[in-house]
This record gives sequence, structure tokens and C-alpha cells, in this order.
Amino acid sequence: MTAFDVVVVGYGPVGAVVATLLGQAGFKVLVCERRVGVYDMPRAIALDHEILRVFQQMGVLDAVAPHCEPFTPSEFFGVDGQLIRRMTMVAPPYPQGHTPSMVFSQPPVERALRARVAQLPNVTVLEGVACTALAQDAQGVQVTLGQVTLGREKGDARSDQTVEAAWVIACDGGGSTVRGLLGLTLEDLDFDEPWLVVDVLCNAQGLAKLPTTSVQYCEPERPCTLVIGPGAHRRWEISLKPGEDPAQAATPEGTWRLLSRWLTPDDGQLWRQTSYRFHALVAERWREGRVFIAGDAAHMQPPFLGQGMCQGIRDAANLAWKLATVLRGEVTGALADRWLDSYGDERRAHVRELTSRIKAVGAVICERDAAKARARDAQMLAACGGVVKDTPRQDILPALRGGLLAASPGAGTLFPQPWLLATLGASPCPEARMDERHGAGWRWVSDGSLAKPADWPAGLASIDLTQTPERDGVVAAWMQRHGVHAAIVRPDHYAHATASDADGVVAMMVAWRQLMPAQPCDA
Repeated sequence: MTAFDVVVVGYGPVGAVVATLLGQAGFKVLVCERRVGVYDMPRAIALDHEILRVFQQMGVLDAVAPHCEPFTPSEFFGVDGQLIRRMTMVAPPYPQGHTPSMVFSQPPVERALRARVAQLPNVTVLEGVACTALAQDAQGVQVTLGQVTLGREKGDARSDQTVEAAWVIACDGGGSTVRGLLGLTLEDLDFDEPWLVVDVLCNAQGLAKLPTTSVQYCEPERPCTLVIGPGAHRRWEISLKPGEDPAQAATPEGTWRLLSRWLTPDDGQLWRQTSYRFHALVAERWREGRVFIAGDAAHMQPPFLGQGMCQGIRDAANLAWKLATVLRGEVTGALADRWLDSYGDERRAHVRELTSRIKAVGAVICERDAAKARARDAQMLAACGGVVKDTPRQDILPALRGGLLAASPGAGTLFPQPWLLATLGASPCPEARMDERHGAGWRWVSDGSLAKPADWPAGLASIDLTQTPERDGVVAAWMQRHGVHAAIVRPDHYAHATASDADGVVAMMVAWRQLMPAQPCDA
């Protein structure tokens, strides 16, 4: 029986990210996927700077960049065509070292992620193979894999095989087989609506007819969304009325009828048209013994902020460093269980809160009663004094809470990644982003006004911004906002703890030592 440190079930973007992060950490990983090859249709369309920071950590930024473009503003128009809201990205200087909101083409980005996995000799990928059974005990998980026949994607015939893993991560989508095998249930967060999603590759004539910003049509007759994708790609999400047949709407004839407000068949080519029921669901438990669920297997949310894939990659980044710490034996016993349970604690609360906020955005878009929609428009315009102001999309994202966080200002928020200025002298360094220069482990980041403890732990990198100055002041602004002078940053780039004075430094280090009690001190 072949043994692995981790078996990853599902090889979409979330599975590819978690396999890369664990593979880069040196662990023996097996990935199994029912499908053969990348699904050659767009699904997710939006990324944010947190995800680009993860891609930077994986070493795939240059590979994905050609398939990404900055997300245009999203303008919300009310009942009578008036602008009632505008969502944008945060203004420069960009706090994560990357453009805050991006659109992308999923198939080539997935191929770039898989190419990175293929560079890791300790990661094995099996396609056309499904997980059909799980059995686990205190020592590991036995995973039964079976050959899948998918028409032309039929692979070489082989019998079921069983592999053993210390841990399993299921990233196998909304209909997750593993979630079903574990008996994990989804909580319904009260959103269930039929929509048609249409992707069009427009020609020059079609592009000239369309808005130059993304648009939310907040119209009672038929709420819908237009997203400007990369290049000539345009996406519509069109709500379906009660009684409309989703299957008929997804035919070419039905789709062009619904697109007739904007385009005709002479203006472009249908790339994909699919009827969906948009849901808001979150798993009640994200771990069963040695098995975890992540991505769509753990949650689904409405699409109004383009956060679906982002949430899955946040799952992968959150779980990978915690599981790596346990696999290395740096925490054991009850403390290791606390670490691993914190994955579900942190991510479930974050998903629930963000879904609530996404539903509030959706409520603005989807009001079907004309009188209530006009009242909504009047209220939103009155609240801004009749002048619509930009609302950064990033302001809607909540912080983490609970889990592996120490109660202190700013803990649980995403810590900035500054550009660090070039240094001269004995060890010259070119200008670089913080993670490029200092890695993505545990980091102490200070503005230099608080002294480091004498018994400094070996596993905690030290970044003094008076010694390696930042270019744009994004950390200084973050510290000023939270009233602190130092922070301990986790490997997933979230602030673990902060300090505003010497007593705060002591408390911060005590909290970190409680998480990493076996960490030696520097000699």
C-alpha cells in the first residue's frame, strides 16, 4: 500500500494550490481527479490581491499574469437608470503589493497552476480517478481510488487501488463525494435563485456596443450583471423569472433573446451559457478526524462580488501551513488538534460573515418590487448626498476571528506586503516585495520603536522597517490605523498579534510561545 503525507481529492484551482503549498514544503502528496485535463470553459472570473500574494508564494505570478487584467469599477444603476452605487478597488499604493481586484481567464490560469505542480517531484497526480471510499484510524486514512470513464476522457483500465495517507483534503466541488462519505452537512444560509450565466467572446463591433465598466442592473423586471473580463471576454449573469425554463434559457436561441438588449449573434460568439441555481451554503463541520474539506466542498456563495474561487484559495492557504506545522511535528497532541480545528473555526466564520455581506449586495441588485426598488434608490442617493462615492470592494471583506489569533488591535486582518527599498552595503538587495525578501513563514514586523525580546525564537523572522525601509508606507498606514508599532504575521499573511508598547510585546510573545512551545531560541 502506497503511503503519502497528504492525499488531495480534486484538482481544480483549490486542489492545485494546496498541493503546491504542501509540495513546496517538502511533503509527499497525491492528487486524484475525476476529470482528465483542465475544464476548458470559464467559471470563476475574479481574483483579488490576497490570491495574487498566494500565487506569488507559489511562484506562478509570471505564468498567470498574461491571463489577468484589472477589474473595472462596477456601477449599479437603479430603476430609472440612475447611478446609485459604484464599487472600485482600493487606491494606490496597493497594500498587498498587487493590483487589488483582477479579472482572469480560468482555463489558462488553471493550466499554469498545474504546470507548477508538475515541477514538484514529490507531488503525484492521477487523473480520471475518483475517491470511492475512506477508512481512517488514529494512524492515518486508507483512500480507495477507482477508475472513472468519462466518454473520450477514458483513461487506461486499472482496478481499484488503495493508498494510505496521514491526512486527506477534499477539494472535490459542490457535489463533494468525500463530504458525502463523511456525512458532513451543509447549512443553508437562505439564498436560492435561478440565474443564467453567459460568456461571450465579442468582436470589435460587439465591444463598441457595450459599457466600458462592469454594470449591475438593479432593475425589478430582470436584475442582471455585466462583467468586463480579460480581452474580448464579457460575462452576463441574468436572473430568471418564476416560470421561465432554465434549460430553454440556456439554449443558443434563448440566450441570444436574453442578450438582445446588448448584442446580436453578429456581435460575438457564445463561449458558454449555463443555468445555475445560486446558493448560500456552508458546511457545519470542516474536519472529520484526519479528513478536511475545502473550497466548494465546504461552501458556496452568491456571485455578486466574485469571491467564490478566492474563498477556496483562502481555505487552501489557511489549512496548508497549519497542516505542515503538524506534519513537521512542531506541535503535537492536543495542541496539534487545536491547530487543525482552528482551520474550520476561522474559515467557517469568515465564510458566513462574507456571505452575509454578499447577500446584502445581492439584496440591492435583486429587489423585484418596483416601489421598494425606487425607495432603495432614493435612500442610497440620500445617504451619499446625491453624489455617489467609490466603495472599495476590499472594504467588504471581513477579518478572521477566533482560532489561532491573539486578541489585539488588527489581529485577524490581512497584513500588508510592502515593497522594500533596495539596500546597499555588504549584502545589497534590489527593491522587492516583503515576502520575496523574507519568505512566507512567521514574521515579526516592526517600525523600530519597540525593542525585541532577548530570547528571540529561531522560527520567527525579524523585519525592522527602519533597517529595510518600505517604499510606499503601507505598513506604516496599517499600524497607524490600528495604533500599534509591531505585529507578528502568520504564514498565511494574517496578523496573529500586535503590540503598541513594551507590555504588548511581552503579551504578544507569550501568545506566540503558547502556539509554538517547542520553538528554540536563537543562540
